Amino acid sequence: MSLVNNGATSNTIWTAADAATATGGIAKGNWAATGMSIDTRTLKPGDLFVALRGDHLDGHAYVMQALADGAAAVMVDHVPEGLPADAPILLVSDTFTGIQTLGMAARARCGGHIIAVTGSVGKTGTKEMLAAAFSPLGQVHASKASFNNHWGVPFSLSSMHAGTDYGIFEIGMNHSGEIEPLSKMVRPHVAIITTVEPVHIENFASVEEIADAKAEIFKGLVPGGVAILNHDNPHYARLLAAAKACGVKTLSFGDAIDADAHLLECLVASNGSRIRAQIGTEEIAFTLMIPGRHIAMNALSVLLAVKATGGSLEKAIEALEKIEPIAGRGKREVIDIGEQDNPVTLIDESYNASPVAMRAAFKVLAMIDPGRGGRRIAFLGDMLELGQNGPSSHADLALPLKAADVHLVYTCGTLMKNLHDTLPQELRGEHRDTSKELAQIVPDVLVPGDVVMVKGSHGSHMDVVVEAMRQLPGRNPKSPEVKNAL
Repeated sequence: MSLVNNGATSNTIWTAADAATATGGIAKGNWAATGMSIDTRTLKPGDLFVALRGDHLDGHAYVMQALADGAAAVMVDHVPEGLPADAPILLVSDTFTGIQTLGMAARARCGGHIIAVTGSVGKTGTKEMLAAAFSPLGQVHASKASFNNHWGVPFSLSSMHAGTDYGIFEIGMNHSGEIEPLSKMVRPHVAIITTVEPVHIENFASVEEIADAKAEIFKGLVPGGVAILNHDNPHYARLLAAAKACGVKTLSFGDAIDADAHLLECLVASNGSRIRAQIGTEEIAFTLMIPGRHIAMNALSVLLAVKATGGSLEKAIEALEKIEPIAGRGKREVIDIGEQDNPVTLIDESYNASPVAMRAAFKVLAMIDPGRGGRRIAFLGDMLELGQNGPSSHADLALPLKAADVHLVYTCGTLMKNLHDTLPQELRGEHRDTSKELAQIVPDVLVPGDVVMVKGSHGSHMDVVVEAMRQLPGRNPKSPEVKNAL
């Protein structure tokens, strides 16, 4: 194996010496890393590969592959058998602790503004809007995908360049006590709570407990930090009290006229939303290419964060107007299945789901007209972690589906069987035990002109259904042409 020692450049995140100092580990080789990786499938040349130990896989088994694929170095807790003596490594006592200490060191050396976002729904979308809004204002670093848990947050921190002007981090939780240590690691200047809903409720005695768990983010705010809260949420007063107990300044967004950013008007169409709002004493108007009133609300929280950090609202708004839905969270594609001028429209909402998110997605689906002979179709997988309310929460989706004028509903999973059995016969498509089985019927179900939404919790693997649509024989999915109908 040919090994090359990389010299430090302006893109360098970690040199061998800096990484050794941060972790207390031993570095071998004069390497410099320009990125971080924990997965050889997505590793880029120049990355520092961290051999994490998981429940089912040990990253040490992929160290040789990482180096062969161009990793600048590998962080390991022992030298794997067969590794060349001159291999560039960072030897630490524990790789998970190592990535945490790297993350904290990256945060300590950063002089930029740090913004964190949590909430029952809307975290990732808001994080993406934050990254877009701050991009014209300076160098931005943001969490990838939904890296928001006990390893995702330190990984995202450790990937942050020392010259970052704005660090954007998503923080999630499934249980009480999980957000506080992550927030204290991130130490944000601004913390946004998008909303509090009965998501992950099986791990809590009440929604109030979920609100308290979200409020843990206040404990990591730096002195003088700002919390941005949803004024319309039923738990606003509870969150406000928790913020004040931590000595935190608060700003709010919502419909309420006394909110610091309040919505004056929101015209929602199938391809976006036209928004008029007031932020402080300033009235603004802009258009988003992502439809939904809930998206408009989260955009207001983003603009409050820009204002709180002294940024330009005008530049931020201009950037927000250019963003589009992302894969798994509302991205649209058109698929030719035989009539080029009458394609199937796919709405990929496969990444996650909750009752409130389902209802919001159905409202968007209702605004999209099918093509010739087409129908509105929903492929739905289980919403997880709803506890004893799981069966009823699924059955209760029948009414909003009917209100959205959805013509057929295909379901999979034990919990979605409750919806299948509740649906009127004319709306009832087929039910399967798994998403893989549901995906197998896709070629027999779709006709030209259909508008199809795919949604379910991440653990329901509804991306399998999305891929089945994309892989229809000889069909190439394309992003739809965006036409301004607002």
